[in-house]
Amino acid sequence: MNERTIPIALTIAGSDSGGGAGVQADLKTFHAFGVYGTSAVTAVTAQNTIGVRSVHALPPDEVRAQILAVVDDLRPAAVKTGMLATQALVVEVARTIGEAQLDRFVMDPVMVATSGDRLLQPDAVQALRGLLLPLASLVTPNLEEAAILSGHPVRSLDQMRDAARVIADLGAAAVLVKGGHLEGDAVDLLWDGVEEHIWRRPRIVTRHTHGTGCTLSAAITAGLARGRDLTTAVDAAVRFVARAIEAAPGLGSGRGPINHFVAHD
Repeated sequence: MNERTIPIALTIAGSDSGGGAGVQADLKTFHAFGVYGTSAVTAVTAQNTIGVRSVHALPPDEVRAQILAVVDDLRPAAVKTGMLATQALVVEVARTIGEAQLDRFVMDPVMVATSGDRLLQPDAVQALRGLLLPLASLVTPNLEEAAILSGHPVRSLDQMRDAARVIADLGAAAVLVKGGHLEGDAVDLLWDGVEEHIWRRPRIVTRHTHGTGCTLSAAITAGLARGRDLTTAVDAAVRFVARAIEAAPGLGSGRGPINHFVAHD
């Protein structure tokens, strides 16, 4: 693969000083999939495997400048958003993605960290739902995020199915509801507006799951950047994350990172 054939992807997300999630996880994942990673940092966090100590959101115009600098010279074949932190950032990122006509957009609606720390201000949820979500080729909420976006509890496969359709009706082209916190097997459900696809696998009992959501959405973005169709990209991403959890290096004394060195499909 030479410089003319390496696909480019862009992550618009927060920085994780612990390296397991956020921009750091996204760039590691892009690299693992053979995709050149670019980034626009939305917030700086002080965190480790134990929890988030502080969050400093960047000014919206600085985030816009980062996105446009990338687009003007290294136009991405696919883009994802992660932690956006504030209403002002959500509004600015939605405006910039729309103006730049960025497609193959994966929206990871990061609201709460694995540790339970809040990563999106409550007043930003409506902007996320009304402005950013309708631009998305795919939205990847976990159960709690799906409940917030849909306005209904999501604690079962049937409720995941209902939430996916409600969220799609808000304007997203497709929705992947992540059921990693369901009882029993881990289940992910994709609704693309026409067909439903379900991935079911035995639960991996481990505390080392930091960054799984970021990694999954980044892996899907990388697949889309490489020209894969959505279902194929999701399938490869789900398998990659499962292997990365199984091979977690056991770092840190809290919820440790997964292993981005594992092979992908």
